[in-house]
Amino acid sequence: MNFLFDENFPTSARTLIESQGHSVIDFRQEGVRGSSDEVVMTMAIEHSAVVLTTDRDFFHTIGRQYEGHHGIIVIALRQPNRSAIMERLSWVFEHIGIAHLAGRTLQLRDTTWIVYPPIDD
Repeated sequence: MNFLFDENFPTSARTLIESQGHSVIDFRQEGVRGSSDEVVMTMAIEHSAVVLTTDRDFFHTIGRQYEGHHGIIVIALRQPNRSAIMERLSWVFEHIGIAHLAGRTLQLRDTTWIVYPPIDD
């Protein structure tokens, strides 16, 4: 699976994602810095990529505007830092997985998470 790092996502996550057998596209290298969220989503859809971001707008609005997306993971922490973001991303791989991400937006907070639309077991 492909993952697209938004401009605000730490590049240190590349190692974790690649260790899981996935590919990384970094918007900072492939896109135009300062582009709109819509440009990020268009690139993600074109590359069949899950978006990784810390921008909460992707959970509240953007993820609901693009039905054809392959998944969005928003890590929204009170005091974000590389270590905390990596910890939450690792948690996703260990506890949720990525099989059900297509068309869904997942927001991880410090101790909770929510997904829209819900995952039916």
